[in-house]
Amino acid sequence: MDTVAILFAVFSAATLVSALRVITARNPVHAVLYLVLSFFSAACLWLLLQAEFLAIALVLVYVGAVMVLFLFVVMMLDIQIDRLRTGFWRHLPLAAVIGVAIALQLWLVLANGYWQHATPPVAKGPLVANTQALGELTFTEYLLPLQLAGVILLVAMVAAIALTHRRRADALRQRPGDQVRVRARDRLTLVAVPSATRAAAPAAAAEKSEA
Repeated sequence: MDTVAILFAVFSAATLVSALRVITARNPVHAVLYLVLSFFSAACLWLLLQAEFLAIALVLVYVGAVMVLFLFVVMMLDIQIDRLRTGFWRHLPLAAVIGVAIALQLWLVLANGYWQHATPPVAKGPLVANTQALGELTFTEYLLPLQLAGVILLVAMVAAIALTHRRRADALRQRPGDQVRVRARDRLTLVAVPSATRAAAPAAAAEKSEA
């Protein structure tokens, strides 16, 4: 067994164990950390397959952005663990049956795949890096699916914001339209106030008359 096979076995075992701990950990913060470990292990598997761009993208996008956001949300929210685990054992048999069915389908696809008898493709033209080849395929043959995926993600993001947005009655908001249409006489009122010298003169005259 060479070094590549040993590293593949180590990273695969780490990925499987961490993925299992994601769904079995009692603490949600620990589950997110195990998910980060599984992403790192999957990125190492991509590196073994000489797909450096996908490995770096997995680390930067999911571990560096998505998982940090998940961890921040989980730590800030008051999650009731006992309420989430209500009915866990009741639904476990159905979940086990679905998991076995999915695993059986994956085994049938992998065991009887057409690629086992297919001849390897012959490289045409000069060899290029996988990042360059991925970029050329993304913006030539798969440009339309990429744009459709972007539109779907945008619609999902807008829908999530619209569903979770709540307006508070006691919140203070600015209305730019009202601020632009405001006039000086609506906001400013001039009041005639007698000066202090005029008010003091009658008081002095009253004191002299009393004396």
